Amino acid sequence: MSVTELENLDTIVSLAKARGFIYQSSEIYGGLGAVYDYGPLGTELKRNIRDHWWKVMTQYHDNIVGLDASIFMHPKVWEASGHVEGFNDPMIDDKQSNKRYRADMLVEEHIAKLRKDGKEEEADELQELLDTTGKREGLCKDLHKLIIENEIRAPESGAFDWTDVRQFNLMFKTQFGATSSGDDDDAVYLRPETAQGIFVNFKNVMDTARQKIPFGIAQVGKAFRNEVVARQFVFRMREFEQMEMQYFVEPGTDEENYEKWLSKRLDWHKELGIREHKLRTHPHPEDKLAHYAVSAADIQYEYPIGWQEVEGVHNRTDFDLSQHHEYSGKKLEYYDQKKQKRYTPYVIETSIGLDRAVMMVLCDAYREEEVDGDSRTVLKLNPKIAPTKIGIFPLIKKDKLQDLAHKIEHDLREDYNVLYDESGSIGKRYRRQDEAGTPFCITVDFDGVESEGEDTVTIRYRDDMTQDRVPVSRLREVIGEKMRSWKPE
Repeated sequence: MSVTELENLDTIVSLAKARGFIYQSSEIYGGLGAVYDYGPLGTELKRNIRDHWWKVMTQYHDNIVGLDASIFMHPKVWEASGHVEGFNDPMIDDKQSNKRYRADMLVEEHIAKLRKDGKEEEADELQELLDTTGKREGLCKDLHKLIIENEIRAPESGAFDWTDVRQFNLMFKTQFGATSSGDDDDAVYLRPETAQGIFVNFKNVMDTARQKIPFGIAQVGKAFRNEVVARQFVFRMREFEQMEMQYFVEPGTDEENYEKWLSKRLDWHKELGIREHKLRTHPHPEDKLAHYAVSAADIQYEYPIGWQEVEGVHNRTDFDLSQHHEYSGKKLEYYDQKKQKRYTPYVIETSIGLDRAVMMVLCDAYREEEVDGDSRTVLKLNPKIAPTKIGIFPLIKKDKLQDLAHKIEHDLREDYNVLYDESGSIGKRYRRQDEAGTPFCITVDFDGVESEGEDTVTIRYRDDMTQDRVPVSRLREVIGEKMRSWKPE
């Protein structure tokens, strides 16, 4: 049996729409760029990943509790966090087409083209120049100089007629209240991250949940970024969902906890069913660290678009709590009664993009297989997160078979998301469920219904297409065991 894995992102985009995982938002009106809607299967897959993360974070830890902070927050929050002044991307406009581009990405794409053309030395030289622009005051001027000196042309128009590079704030701004004047004094923002809701509620949670250091606060929620260059399906969107946990620790224990959480989070991705050789950690160099971090690493997955971040783990020190203390005037400290000392906790952050996780799972599970001269497309998803766990099929539309199939459907529905399907040939029904990632298909036939003794059915397993005949009374037992023992191929 020959097997082909996902090679092109367009393939998964097409499958996602065809099978009801993900649609372009407002598609009947031409779509809205970098905004997507989750269909019936996508909603289930996304919820299963979210629930798995929540369970591992909160249920498996007696010192991590949950929070659901509001999307709207006091504008001072974003001043304290540095987002008002510093949450920017360097942008440049093509005067011919009026298209706007991220200046650093233009240079990166030019470097990739040089490498493709075999100009490795030239690419390395330009990469070194790009790397040294990151922290300097003259970032915009440096990037503009690189674009001009390397004669980088606009991707769409091919023109070489650029504006200056300038910083563009990524936060969506709006006004609060019916009598808003439109002045900046009335401005509020759609949150660009969920973490600040945790930091400003640190004291509330510590007091009401009676937590002692170390402890964590977990949150899942929407965030919004006005990405000018948003592309690559759901990898980079303007409206997205984050799963974040902020772990508060005593200063001096922060690096130990940072390493622990980096390891634990990498293990979580493997438990999700992602193949180990497709995952890696990528520590941030010291000169590339965010202003709030002393240590940081990405957990990366090898997407069809290359190695990209799906989750970040950061040692944020006491930056956030100290900033909110300064701007609010409220002390955000912890008093250790045992050691009789007061301090501002350090924070270890784990932050994963839920939409990126969905895309990772779909990419990793995708296979095209040649089976006895026939081809099939299959999503080899971990059964624990598969949108539909069990397909239930009467072999043909006969009352005796339909009645037993409906009875099995009713019995299993309480524990599993099941699908009853009686249309089309049994082979076509199997193929539909293969593409949806359904791990088990139960077929009710006359051999099982008319046999002496207990009714039996055939279970067909998605990954290797083998089949077992099983008594109806043992279905839960067999399916449960197969789910627990599943391993990625």
